[in-house]
Amino acid sequence: MAYTLQAVIADGEALRAVARDLPAARLASIGQDLSLMPMTDVLFDSVADGSGVGALGFRRFPGGFERDLAAWSAGGPVAYVEAEYFGGAGEQRAAVWDGGTVVLGPLHVEEGQPFPPAGSPISQALRRLGAVAAAGQDEFSAVGLGRHRHGAAWIA
Repeated sequence: MAYTLQAVIADGEALRAVARDLPAARLASIGQDLSLMPMTDVLFDSVADGSGVGALGFRRFPGGFERDLAAWSAGGPVAYVEAEYFGGAGEQRAAVWDGGTVVLGPLHVEEGQPFPPAGSPISQALRRLGAVAAAGQDEFSAVGLGRHRHGAAWIA
């Protein structure tokens, strides 16, 4: 089965404040007071500035979106994450902005590469957002990112 996720993740209250100005934004609460905003086609089109995609090594990152994330991070850390898996093989990307600048990443683990000792890119980003994992668990699991296999399912 496939797993795909392209989303902004941040403190739930902070992300709700951002979403008020984005009619295309849809939010979903995840664990530990965090929320995610899936990068839907409609949201992508509403935040893209026409300068292309793929900034910072991400596959589904609207042109100019890094300026939005930098602005949103003035009140606290904001992450952009991507994961794509099929049959257990895949890759992850993540970056975190805080205080207007990138403070983590962009991180990328390609298909077939092991995660570094610090954990997967998404777990590292979640840790930077304040997520805490229990023994024998990573931050990805701790906030429940495995509940849905596709980004759209979070807002269905």
